[in-house]
Amino acid sequence: MHSMRIALVSPYSWTYPGGVTRHIESLAAELIGRGHDVRVLAPYDPCDRLSARLHRGHMPEDRPMPDYLVPLGRTVGFPANGAVSNLAASPSAIARARRELDTGGYDVVHVHEPVAPLVGWDTLCSTDLPLVGTFHCYSDNVVSNGFASLIGARRRLNQLKVRIAVSDAAAWTGKRFYGGRYRVIPNGVQLPADRPRPQLARNEGEPMRIAFVGQSVERKGLPILLRAFEALREHVPAELTLVGVDGDDVAQVLEDSRGVTALGKVDDATKDRVLREADVLAAPSLGGESFGMVLTEAFAQGTPVVASDIPGYRDVVREGVDGVLVARGDATALAEALRDLGLDPERRRAMALAATERAERFAWPQVADEVLTAYRDAIAVPVPATRRARLAVRSGFAVADGLPRVPATRLASLEVDAANRSRAGRAALRRIAMVLALVAGIAASFFALRRIGIDRIGDSLVSSSPPWVLAALGLMCLSMIVRAVAWHAILKAALPQASVRRSDALQGTMIGVLMSATLPARLGEPARAMIVARRVGRPKETLPVVVGTLVSQTLLNIVALLILGITMFSTVHYFDGQHAALVVFAVAPIAVLLAVLVAPALLRSGLPKRSERVARVLKQARAASTQVRAGLAVFKSPRLGATATVAQLGAWGIQWVSCYTLLVAFGLDQQAGIGAAAAVLFAVNVTAVLPATPSNVGVFQAACVAVLTGAYGVSYADALGYGIILQAVEIATAIVMGTPALLREGLTWKDVRLRAMHVSPVELAPAAGAQPRRQGGEAYELDM
Repeated sequence: MHSMRIALVSPYSWTYPGGVTRHIESLAAELIGRGHDVRVLAPYDPCDRLSARLHRGHMPEDRPMPDYLVPLGRTVGFPANGAVSNLAASPSAIARARRELDTGGYDVVHVHEPVAPLVGWDTLCSTDLPLVGTFHCYSDNVVSNGFASLIGARRRLNQLKVRIAVSDAAAWTGKRFYGGRYRVIPNGVQLPADRPRPQLARNEGEPMRIAFVGQSVERKGLPILLRAFEALREHVPAELTLVGVDGDDVAQVLEDSRGVTALGKVDDATKDRVLREADVLAAPSLGGESFGMVLTEAFAQGTPVVASDIPGYRDVVREGVDGVLVARGDATALAEALRDLGLDPERRRAMALAATERAERFAWPQVADEVLTAYRDAIAVPVPATRRARLAVRSGFAVADGLPRVPATRLASLEVDAANRSRAGRAALRRIAMVLALVAGIAASFFALRRIGIDRIGDSLVSSSPPWVLAALGLMCLSMIVRAVAWHAILKAALPQASVRRSDALQGTMIGVLMSATLPARLGEPARAMIVARRVGRPKETLPVVVGTLVSQTLLNIVALLILGITMFSTVHYFDGQHAALVVFAVAPIAVLLAVLVAPALLRSGLPKRSERVARVLKQARAASTQVRAGLAVFKSPRLGATATVAQLGAWGIQWVSCYTLLVAFGLDQQAGIGAAAAVLFAVNVTAVLPATPSNVGVFQAACVAVLTGAYGVSYADALGYGIILQAVEIATAIVMGTPALLREGLTWKDVRLRAMHVSPVELAPAAGAQPRRQGGEAYELDM
């Protein structure tokens, strides 16, 4: 067979290896083993501090530079597709690649991820050599792919004589956004010399071994797996080994690490050993996977998988044969699938046999044969006969493969199940809403600044009195402490058997305020509940009751809003004739209380059920409403109920005085007095129910302007200045009190954010013929 000189072009850093780099490295080794002359053109980041600074503090792997690597310089880490893409961003990388391709005497150039900037993107139009492109990415993002097409991606990709996609999902992306013809050639896997034999059924009581291989990035779904495992180990003996994840990553989500071993980064031999010894690989990715090399690596070791039902993974896993697919992001479904396999060792063994057989399809010898065929076909494409045809190809208006052009086509979504379609639809609506809110905010700010004048706003800010602003800050901090006193009384009533200290409630309150001030969603509530639950007992057992106690504070907050509303309405003639609204405020807390107390009775198990799923939902709703009612136990105790009520309403009163103090600071107390302070506090809390931005920045100021200007005649400049300072006081309160609390708790902001996002424990109903169990003994140490 004729030997070829081949250039493999990669946009990604060699020393921050991901799936594409691993694929290129293995392909190069296979081709070199067959006698071909191969060079890999890829960026290379040395192991130094500058590399860490360019990649958000992450050091590159200390990998030796192979003889076949042509280094193209450093890269920068860019967030993309739920992970980080380490791409060359300097003109020198392009210059080095061009120089190598011009002088290297190559027969064919294989560009990996040709749409990714900058190296591969430039290669498409800077060389006359036969070009082959492999598309590794699956994406349904209309914005990013549409932008790439807008700046010329379709014409550049027409330079390719052969297009390869690693999966049907990756081919879908290419056809949908860029057009063209695609050969599906999967990522390869190295089969071990000694083929694995499926594990025999384990002895009774011996734990099922579960493996996870991947980075601790959001789209890999590690928090989903940890929550599922937390529930699973109560039902079947199980051990979880994590490759690519360290103990700190586990501690961000899981309080009790029994049965979990975190190995961190390991070499390939250790990874293969973990996969071979495992009974099942868990791959709970949330999306963005075009293929899933970790699945074929598990198959090569004779290990079946439980994976998310997402495009890319469906191209690898045969449902029920060599793996099980579960709804993405559903920790309960993942736990149930793992439990079913744990209770059925013979099914695991049959799936392991099927996985071993399935791995043959992805073996590197077969994959390399298909890639070499693509190279030969690209080289064999004739040069266009006429100068006009050559110019059309060179400019990208004609396709280099000599076949009729296939335009981009709107294709049916690969998100086949209703849950995924609904999730994708909600995500799209959120993105659209965020864009619209951003545009509206920029436009409103522009017109407001034009109307008010920046100089007038500046004058208003400068003229405010610093001592009064500091007094307002002190009052706001005091109100947080008083809120913690109220919550402590509520917690004592709800958890009579637990030792709940005032410091527990104070820590939770302070950290919750900090999270509310720095995140766009209402993660402050679950964050503070999580902090208290981990302090007073087993979080899984105490968390539902702690969450229920938040309802008591919510009811008291409604009462406080009612008082503020009455004050506001009684001091402003603008609201005359609108007193019917007061009836709504008065009825609201009573309606909520009745709903909470009556819900368990309405959801009794004797009601008709249409399906098992409906029954499960009703059961969960009954449990939740009962937990919420337990949180209202404070109102059964005259002493604790009085403490909670007085303290919670007192905290609102202190905030009210703080708002008034700021009016004094701006010299507005004669024009807008105590009633205006009540109106401002009322407005900013009502608009914060669904915050659009961290601390509701923008909406907060708009509420202040609407109230002070529309109802009290304060100038736009003074009202906006007041809104800016009031929010600054609230954020300063969160930072001044929340940051020390976070440090005392021994957690980072990222820890609390992840735990708040995945705070709900997973509950599994007992399987038929099995009894729930608890693993005894001390918690396992995390191997670092």
